Amino acid sequence: MNDPIAYFLTITTYGTWLPGDERGWTEYHRGWQLPDVDKEIQAAQSMTSNPCVLTQKQRIAVEEQVMETCVHRHWALHALACRTNHLHVVISAENTSPRKIRSDLKAWCTRKLRQEFDSHRSEWWTERGSVRWIFDDDSLDRAIYYVNEAQDRKHLDFSTTRHPSPKRK
Repeated sequence: MNDPIAYFLTITTYGTWLPGDERGWTEYHRGWQLPDVDKEIQAAQSMTSNPCVLTQKQRIAVEEQVMETCVHRHWALHALACRTNHLHVVISAENTSPRKIRSDLKAWCTRKLRQEFDSHRSEWWTERGSVRWIFDDDSLDRAIYYVNEAQDRKHLDFSTTRHPSPKRK
């Protein structure tokens, strides 16, 4: 199998898309799961802080930090969109695992958010996040299009993803 040419990462903010969520959810190593009200209630009760909904200023700070991190790491940033409850990035990073990319982005964005907005908040992001491996130019173009344009049009036309995405604000 060929190496991926890029990765499409989605990182949700803490507490905004819990296991059992009515939109469906992804379970680690088990894939897409149907809504489960009892599981969602249990997950909500185990939260250690309030859900993290990013303000416009925080979203801008996250995007600036992602760009800075990509420059510093010599990663090619193809697309970027920070929303109130999630972050999408499409990145090429030769010889770097998607876990490393995700970990670095979350760490540096957390640092910036804590420095500029709330030094007491410890939970900004969910534990993991979605990683889609991109192997060809057509798939890369579709991921870039989705991040830059299609997620705002989901209510208008057919989705470019297999599963529902978080509600947009």
